[in-house]
Amino acid sequence: MNRYLIILWFLSAPLFVSAQPLPRHDLVFDKLATTWDEAIPLGNATLGALIWQKDGRLRFSLDRSDIWDMRPMKGLHRKEFSYQWIKEQVDKNNYKPVQEYFDEPYDKQPAPSKIPAGALEFNIPPEVGVKSVRLILSNALSEILWTNGMKLQTFIHATQPVGWFRFENVPLDIIPRLVAPPYEADIKEGGEVNSVVGDDLVRLGYKQGAVQTADNSITYRQEGWGGFQYEIYVQWKKINATTIEGAWSISSHYPGKSDEEPATQTVKNSVRKGWAAARKEHINWWKSFWSKSAIQIPDERLEKQWYLEQYKFGATARRGAPPISLQAVWTADNGRIPPWKGDYHHDLNTQLSYWPAYSGNHMEEALGYLDHLDEHKENYKRYTKLFFGKEGLAVPGVTTLDGTEMGGWVQYSLSPTVSSWLAHHYYLQWKYSADQIFLKDRAYPWLKDVCTFLENLTFIDEHGFRKLPMSSSPEINDNRISAWFHQNTNYDLALMKFSFSAAAEMAQALGLEDESAHWKKILSQFGDYALSDNHELKFAPDLPYNVSHRHFSHMMAIHPLGLIRWEDGEPAQQIIKNTIELLKKVGPDYWCGYSYSWLGNIQARAKNGEGAAEALEIFAKAFCLPNSFHVNGDQTKSGFSKLTYRPFTLEGNFAFAAGIQEMLLQSYAGFIEIMPAVPESWQDISFRKLRAEGAFLVDAKKEHGKVTEVKIVSEIGGKTKLKLPFEKWKIQKREGVVVRELGQGFLEMDYKKNGMIVLISD
Repeated sequence: MNRYLIILWFLSAPLFVSAQPLPRHDLVFDKLATTWDEAIPLGNATLGALIWQKDGRLRFSLDRSDIWDMRPMKGLHRKEFSYQWIKEQVDKNNYKPVQEYFDEPYDKQPAPSKIPAGALEFNIPPEVGVKSVRLILSNALSEILWTNGMKLQTFIHATQPVGWFRFENVPLDIIPRLVAPPYEADIKEGGEVNSVVGDDLVRLGYKQGAVQTADNSITYRQEGWGGFQYEIYVQWKKINATTIEGAWSISSHYPGKSDEEPATQTVKNSVRKGWAAARKEHINWWKSFWSKSAIQIPDERLEKQWYLEQYKFGATARRGAPPISLQAVWTADNGRIPPWKGDYHHDLNTQLSYWPAYSGNHMEEALGYLDHLDEHKENYKRYTKLFFGKEGLAVPGVTTLDGTEMGGWVQYSLSPTVSSWLAHHYYLQWKYSADQIFLKDRAYPWLKDVCTFLENLTFIDEHGFRKLPMSSSPEINDNRISAWFHQNTNYDLALMKFSFSAAAEMAQALGLEDESAHWKKILSQFGDYALSDNHELKFAPDLPYNVSHRHFSHMMAIHPLGLIRWEDGEPAQQIIKNTIELLKKVGPDYWCGYSYSWLGNIQARAKNGEGAAEALEIFAKAFCLPNSFHVNGDQTKSGFSKLTYRPFTLEGNFAFAAGIQEMLLQSYAGFIEIMPAVPESWQDISFRKLRAEGAFLVDAKKEHGKVTEVKIVSEIGGKTKLKLPFEKWKIQKREGVVVRELGQGFLEMDYKKNGMIVLISD
């Protein structure tokens, strides 16, 4: 069946959910982008490329996720580097030294920082025009056609650190050239200057690496700080009179670490295998990736955006590679240090980036995040002892590739509850996988260390409640002294309550009754959330929500932590509704794109389908560039935010995908709920293999406004409950499942491993 017949078939059968993206989900343009941040993105979590045009030349901006300048942040680790010393300055109202010692180095120093690798350029004759540019999502391959019949196909191998390109119908030799980052040249023009951290790469102080060109290959080696080196190698050959194939790779080499295969050898090995074999392996991986889940919704923009976010997740999240940083494998190619140094921000950015993994059924990719955290656990414990003087586990809010603290606004870059928010991802991995080995060996040990730290740091106040010596709420009052609070903020309080609640639940699941009882006792010592007289969540007991702000830190208990649940009844619903209404009343003047993505998730938890769709629609149309990259500011200048700048970061993209999934399936409240928050106008919907807590995979269809079919499969066996989405129903098929009606519209189902049930409306 050809592509056009597939399109007609799909349009005539709106409830069919393809296991692969369709052509209508692809990125399609009639010209190449002329800025790096609108380029076609390719990646495999280790390598990345952006395909665009610069100064008339076809350009591949090349990146590798572990290319970092890892020098220590200058001046950060002085004798005053301690939570206690900062508290003393707050108590003395002497905050300028804190800003000078710990905030300013991040702003003023060029490193530590993620750095770009380089670029390949191809001199396409200027008289040859571009006919079409496409990113084919189903196979993660970019295709460019020119008016003279020339064609380029390029991809980054899904599982190997190598990129490929193939030119067909070439009228003359197209010879690539390697363009090194300008480490010894000031950038006088071009590229956007970020007012906070943007700076020329020349400030890194590197000696420019050498580009060595042979007949059909180019090698570039660049030395960075402290003996770090990276290598780019590209090799090509003529297949016939009109076809050219080539491959490229990047390798990184850190002193004292085991050497990986050099880029030169990787490319030579790959070329011996050949384009066709590499392309087949690559396509098979992506076919498997796309088989994990699929959706069909009647909003074309939102559906396409979801598939684009899934694609970017597959291109940036992988075990064996570093986790998703601010820009992942697409570091800015503008001669400058990337926005916010391209680092790991754990006060929102990394966490939101992995939200869609769980219900989106990409559990293996999510583990890359937790692998990284476990790998650097000892480094975090060093920081915990150094900065807080306590045992247990805290994680810096802003870190390098190896988890070392970088400073910045200390209320957040050195916040005591960062490891609690990270703990939420261990909890989600356990709940959605139901993996008892993961629980025993990884999830509970992380939570236990976090709770040990929080128990040691907090104290019982004069009213009998446990609290932090000083608290904050990202990023309220920026880095001023007023950003510290003497009472627990709702942000810190929610994270601490979650940590002790989750630790108690995990310990109980492992049969550790004494430990569970201990965590429950600590949990009982925390007070209530700070509410206004109108039952709205405040930032802190002495600070109401009264200013537009990008980070909904005060609402953590609603989402993502699920401690205040719609399902808990009228008091909880009142808090949720009133807090959302106040958020909208104060307005979005200083929201970023990710604020709208987050709001979409929150509205879904409030069972407000119209509100969720509206927030996600605004994100997709106003805060994304044509290639779908989230750029923080309102690009339409339509009043969705007073921020109209365009620094590219990824967390808004992935939080968007999670928001769509929250609209279609929820299971956080102890039961499976089908399409809990979809607009009434969405009459025909379907999805397949969305994941619910307990390791259940769910398919569902809605036709003409009514759910007609639900299929639930258990990976490992066990019990779950379903909130029935039908008025009348019957079992169409059942294997290895015992069903019991509970009344009030609920079913309980007890599964054997791989058990399956299909329910249909009657």
